[in-house]
Amino acid sequence: MIEKICCVTGHRDIPQKEINHVRAALRREIDRAVAEGYTCFMSGFAEGADQYFVEIVMELQKENPALKLIAVLPYRKRLDSLKSKAGTYEMLEACADVVVMQEEYQPSVYSHRNRYMVEHSDRVIAVYDGREKGGTVRTIRFAHQMRKELREIPVGDIFLPH
Repeated sequence: MIEKICCVTGHRDIPQKEINHVRAALRREIDRAVAEGYTCFMSGFAEGADQYFVEIVMELQKENPALKLIAVLPYRKRLDSLKSKAGTYEMLEACADVVVMQEEYQPSVYSHRNRYMVEHSDRVIAVYDGREKGGTVRTIRFAHQMRKELREIPVGDIFLPH
């Protein structure tokens, strides 16, 4: 059977008043993905949406050990930094695999990480507030170009272009 893979993209700076909404919406999307046969979940491990996604998948792994987490990290020092913090160390330990995109930081490392996740996923869950710049919108556009299934979770005051 071919493994179905789902990844997440989203903002790091989710407003405090929106966090419970985002977590609940992510839980619904992940539950739906599992019900539809998804067993592999990829995250870039940034703060905010990425880490909420990981926490939810870890919770589900307790009842369903067949679920697999993969960390896709932009560069080696990011891995070291995540390992040095107790909470994110536990998240990394729950991963079946850790992919490090590049040894050294370069300005393009985050784009490479996001592109890799979209290329290797069947579904992209996006936590998005409508802003026209940044990694989340670029990842959403790339998912459209690659004709990937996109599940969008709107957050906060949606920014509309003037």
